[in-house]
Amino acid sequence: MTESLDAIDARILDLIQNDAGLSVAEIADRVGLSSSPCWRRIKRLEDTGVIQRRVTILDRGKLGLSFEVYCTVKLALPTKDNLDAFDRAIMDMPEVVQCATVTGSADYELRIVTRDMPAFDAFLRGTLLSLGLVSNIESRIVIRSVKNTTAAPLGLITPHVAS
Repeated sequence: MTESLDAIDARILDLIQNDAGLSVAEIADRVGLSSSPCWRRIKRLEDTGVIQRRVTILDRGKLGLSFEVYCTVKLALPTKDNLDAFDRAIMDMPEVVQCATVTGSADYELRIVTRDMPAFDAFLRGTLLSLGLVSNIESRIVIRSVKNTTAAPLGLITPHVAS
């Protein structure tokens, strides 16, 4: 898709990823198009999967969800069936806001958000460890978030937006 990403597409993506609440008319005005061609471009970017979805980012601290932990998880036996079972189970755990299969001595890196230490402990014991798949978990509690963005670094693939 990056081959067909022109300057207008890049600017549309940059605008949308930084403020999904912009109307098509506002986006069109900012990129120098009328609403109809702008909407068609956005629709094409959605249809090709470049735009996966549009979301609202909440202030978790103001909601009482300020306890954040990164956990490295090693499965007891990392077979295909166990990896698939773990993947499926993670999808039903709202506390897990990110999950990645990783290289190295562990199998997964999880980012977990919850209310506090007791809630995290309950999640570990009652949910994660109760799967019967995990042999080791190393947890790192976030003290302060320095950078937290969902924005893709479009400047790395196109000169049409700032890095």
